[in-house]
Amino acid sequence: MNPVPVSLPFTDRSEAGRRLAERVRPYAVSDPLVLALPRGGVPVGAELARRLDADFDVLVVRKIGLPGRPELGVGAIAEDGRVLFDDQALARMRVPRQALAGTVDAERAELDRRRRVYRGDRPPPNIAGRDCVVVDDGVATGGTARAALRMVRQAGPAQLVLAVPVASREAIAMLKEEADAVVVLGVPDNFRAVGEWYRDFDQLSDGHVTAIMSEVGRSHSRPGTARGVRVRAGDVYLDGDLTLPAVLRGAVVLSFGEARGDPRWRAIASVLQRAGYATLMLDLLVGEERSSVGGGAATEVLGERLSAAVTWLRRATDAASEPVGVLGSGAAAPAALVTAAQRPGDVAAVVVHGGRIDLAEPTLPDVRAPVLVLLESRDSFVRELGEWARGRMGGPTDLKVMSGAEQLLRGAQEWRQVAVETQDWFDRYLPRRGD
Repeated sequence: MNPVPVSLPFTDRSEAGRRLAERVRPYAVSDPLVLALPRGGVPVGAELARRLDADFDVLVVRKIGLPGRPELGVGAIAEDGRVLFDDQALARMRVPRQALAGTVDAERAELDRRRRVYRGDRPPPNIAGRDCVVVDDGVATGGTARAALRMVRQAGPAQLVLAVPVASREAIAMLKEEADAVVVLGVPDNFRAVGEWYRDFDQLSDGHVTAIMSEVGRSHSRPGTARGVRVRAGDVYLDGDLTLPAVLRGAVVLSFGEARGDPRWRAIASVLQRAGYATLMLDLLVGEERSSVGGGAATEVLGERLSAAVTWLRRATDAASEPVGVLGSGAAAPAALVTAAQRPGDVAAVVVHGGRIDLAEPTLPDVRAPVLVLLESRDSFVRELGEWARGRMGGPTDLKVMSGAEQLLRGAQEWRQVAVETQDWFDRYLPRRGD
């Protein structure tokens, strides 16, 4: 958790959500799901879901207030029925749990009512294996957020993130033990109440919540299309997977030696698809080439195959007048540079990941497209080769080092970083359709 200085107060909850989005994006990679705590967290989470193109739902959790002082939270009840008490607070005030039985029953009834209103007959979202972002408009004591995080954790998410615009230091210190990451924009020293950090902090009704959820749901109702394809490249055919988003922003070829089926690369492709990019995933090696010790095909040959795929994708996406992006990994990394050098009018930006990019040496001076080189940190020789190749390219370049990159993204955080860096590069250098 690394809060950065921000301008407070926020205009409203929607503005806070927009400002959170870029900080959250690196954590929302694997089929992301935004879960908002109603009511105040819903407009914040809605903005996150829109900007991350993530699924969106509510997570109903009710605070248990002290009898006679409902604003003083001493526990929370989660949607799955779990009750979590702040036993330290209860001990300080000498209040036994039994004294809260009536309050717990009342809050459970209100929780069930809200769940029916917000979700109706729709089942709760699937959480297992997904990057889940729990969102609220702020955190004062942290009891409600802690109950929500523990409930989500039980469902087995790939990664659990808490994202809030503003919070107290005490709450964040407690909650960072409950989540894999905590994203918070401001942690003021003089924190007293969440509402003090918003100019517009109007109370929301159930109608506000259901209207926002309906609107966000409509914005996600146009799924993209995906299909298997065969691309002819000279005397061979390359099997690939083409995905076209509902709203097309640009197009990217993701090329590999033989890693197209790896689920982590498919997750990276899904990040690009959610950002509006059509993606063509394909392996450049065919048949017996895949088991050849020497790589099976010369870099120039793989470059010709990738060039054919670039031409095919531009036609398939009705983007013949617009250049595309190319990502090359492993044996396809040097091929991506060869293609960029030979097809400067067709390739607008390149990301290379792993592989011996020095094998593209003869064509490096002709690479004019911006190139991002992703390398692993443990091998100094590989980094030296990357820097050497960068120095010979004819266009702008950058190099990012991440542990585990050449082990095909063995660690979860490494492949998330690859996804974020790749999208950032294409966002920066690929022309948007219509621009």
